[in-house]
Amino acid sequence: MLRASLGRARRYCWRRRNLKAYFSSSLPWSDNAPRKPNHEKDKINYNPDISFSADVSDEHLSYPRVTANELANIGDNAPPKRVRMLVRDFIEDALYNPHYGYFSKQATILTAPGEENEGFDFNGFKDSAHFESAVANRYMECGSVTETEGPGRQIWHTPTELFKPWYGQAIAQCLVSEYLLKYFPYEDFKIYELGAGNGTLALNILDYLRVQFPEVYDRTLYTIIEISEPLARIQRERLRRAGHTKRTVHVHHRSIFAWTQTERAPCYVLAAEVVDNFAHDVVRYDVRTLGPFQGEVAVDDAGEFIPYYTRVTDPLVSLFLSLRRRLHHEPALPWHLRSAALRRIYASLPFAPNLSPPEYIPTRMLSFLRVLRLYFPLHRLLLTDFSSLPDAISGTNAPVVQTSIRGTMIPCQTLFVRQGYFDILFPTAFEPLRDMYEYILEQPAGIVVEADDLDHPRVSPLIPSSSSLSLGMHFFSPSNRRPPHDGISSASGLAVGERKSSVYSHAEFMGTYANLRKTQLRNGENPMLDFYQNVQVLF
Repeated sequence: MLRASLGRARRYCWRRRNLKAYFSSSLPWSDNAPRKPNHEKDKINYNPDISFSADVSDEHLSYPRVTANELANIGDNAPPKRVRMLVRDFIEDALYNPHYGYFSKQATILTAPGEENEGFDFNGFKDSAHFESAVANRYMECGSVTETEGPGRQIWHTPTELFKPWYGQAIAQCLVSEYLLKYFPYEDFKIYELGAGNGTLALNILDYLRVQFPEVYDRTLYTIIEISEPLARIQRERLRRAGHTKRTVHVHHRSIFAWTQTERAPCYVLAAEVVDNFAHDVVRYDVRTLGPFQGEVAVDDAGEFIPYYTRVTDPLVSLFLSLRRRLHHEPALPWHLRSAALRRIYASLPFAPNLSPPEYIPTRMLSFLRVLRLYFPLHRLLLTDFSSLPDAISGTNAPVVQTSIRGTMIPCQTLFVRQGYFDILFPTAFEPLRDMYEYILEQPAGIVVEADDLDHPRVSPLIPSSSSLSLGMHFFSPSNRRPPHDGISSASGLAVGERKSSVYSHAEFMGTYANLRKTQLRNGENPMLDFYQNVQVLF
C-alpha cells in the first residue's frame, strides 16, 4: 500500500515483490547484460560479516586521496577510478557531483496537481485510501515508470509538495509568529532556505505573507541557497512568474558548506527535507581498546570498490568524536563491548571480529552547525527531517540506499554502489543534534570549535572536580548561556538568541501551526497529521 510508504519515507513507491535486480559497480545497466545471479562472492554487497582485515593491497593504498570537492572541480563526466577517499566524500560525490551525481541527473520531485498555489482537494477525498490512489495516479502522470530496464529517473515526493500550499503556510505561520513577537517592525524579516527543490516551499511562504501579512512581506528578504544549478534556475523562474521580485528573493547557486557571507542581522534558517542527504562518515571501534577507526574506500581501475578502515586522522571525524565525548553521548556499541572484561572475553573467542559494527556519524551536519555559528550568529533554525527510516543497510544510524527500476523503489544492502544512480538518505537523531547545536552556539563569539578544545570533560556541579568551587557555584549563571544581543529581549524575558531549541513530532508541529481543516478528509482523517510519523522538527 502507498499509505505505508508515505508514512515512512517520502522517496518510497509501492514495490513489486517478485522483482529482483543485480547491479554492477563498474558497468552501466544494459538490456543485453546477463540476468543470472552470480553465486560467487558479490563485489558490491561485499562480505557483510562484521570483521576486519588489514590485507589492503599496497596498490590500493598508493592511490591518490581525493575529496568530493576535488572531484566536482575536475569536470569528468564519469566517476573516478584508481583513487581513494573517505566514506563521507564518496557519499557526497555520489549524490552531488555536478556531472554524474544523483541530484544532478536522476532525481525528480513529484508536483501536486493544480496551479501554483493549488494542490490535492483533501476535502473532496472520501478517506485515506482514496487520497493514496490519487497520489499513485499522480506518480503515473509524472512518468514514474521508465522505459529502461535499469536504474532511471526517480520521482519522490516531499510533504511540501504533497500538502501544498498548506504545509508551506504552516511553516510561514511559525516563522512570522516568532518574527512579530521579537523583531517587527525594527528588523527585516530575513529567511534563508537550504535546498529549496522546485521552489514550492518558498512560493507558498511568500504568497502567504503577501496576502495575510502585507506589512511583513514588505520587510521580507528571502534567500535560497541551492547546490543544484538546474533547480536554482527553476526556482528563479517560478518565483519571478509569481511576482516575487529580486528585491524580495535571491537565489544563490552554491553549497551551504561553501557559504562565506556573514549575516549579522537576526534571521531564520530553514532546512526542510535537506539534512537526510548530508554525507556521513563511518567509524568502527577496536574491540579491545575501543580506539576508533575511520572508513575509507578505494576505487580500482575496474571501478570496483574496496572499503577498508584506518586509524582516525581526519580532523572533522576527530572533532565530532571529541564533541560527542564532551556532551557525554555514548558511542553506539553492543552490550558485550561496553565492559572491559566482556571485551577481553569476546576478543578471545574463535573468529571474533576485531572491530565493532559500523556506526555512521553525521560529520557534515557538524560542518553545517559550524557554518551557522560562524556566518549566521543571530539565526533561529527550523529543521525538519526523518528521525527513522525502514530498509536501512546494516549499522547504527545507517542510511537507506535505493534506486528505482520501472517505477519500483529497490533498497540495497550496501553503501558502495555506482555513483549517481542511487539515493542515499540518513535518519537524524534529533535529541543529540539539539545538544550539539546548542553547545556550538554557546561558544563565545569568534571562537571556532576544534578537537583540541574538547579534550577535557564538561564541568558539572553534580560530580567532583579539581577546579575551583566558584566554578560549580556559577555553573548555572548567565555566563554559560548565549549572551544577549543589542539589548533585545523576547516576551519570555530571555535575550534574543538565548532561548533553547525544542524537538517536536511532525503532528505536534502541524497541530500548532497548520490550518488542519484544509487537509481533513470527509471521514475525519487528516493525512497531514497521520502521515510522516517518522518526521521530527527542531525549532
